[in-house]
Amino acid sequence: MQEQLVQQPLKEVQIRKRMRIMVAIDESDGSFYALKWALDHLVDGITPTNVPSQEESSLITLVHVQQPFQHYVIPAGPGGAAFYATPSIVESVREAQAENDAALLSRALQMCKDKMIKAESLILEGEPKDKICQATEQMQVDLLVLGSRGLGKIKRAFLGSVSDYCAHHAKCPVLIVKPPKEITKETSSKSKEWNADK
Repeated sequence: MQEQLVQQPLKEVQIRKRMRIMVAIDESDGSFYALKWALDHLVDGITPTNVPSQEESSLITLVHVQQPFQHYVIPAGPGGAAFYATPSIVESVREAQAENDAALLSRALQMCKDKMIKAESLILEGEPKDKICQATEQMQVDLLVLGSRGLGKIKRAFLGSVSDYCAHHAKCPVLIVKPPKEITKETSSKSKEWNADK
């Protein structure tokens, strides 16, 4: 009996552990590049959803964290008073956020579906860096994948970096995917155009 177990390949005897990968998604091209990179390079460890197998298929969780809507606006400058949003404005902003979240996750889920990878989506509300770290711990994620916006040292010091924070505080391994220079230049030129329009 023991001889039969030894002769069988180890892979057939054991069922491989299911690997849970979480990818953080936001509006940036960098986060979608990180998802694409994860699907292209980590796919070897993941069983496609249409292949019957004794092994449990791995799962990618797509997480998007939206910042809570502030019901008031404090204008910059001396003597400015706070303006409070009416309930109809608050509702309209929430609807727009929900549509934006749905579009982002739909695009990300389609990328997974195209690669035949099982994926689920999760929308959280709060501070992105804290919520992402909490979610990785609660869901017992094996790997967190984040995109990098390519902030310089000064901007990162003032604005903070979600990827930097998660690298130091997440309870699982963190993979930060830096986008190619073309994407970084494209994103920075879009933000310059956006600032010029204001």
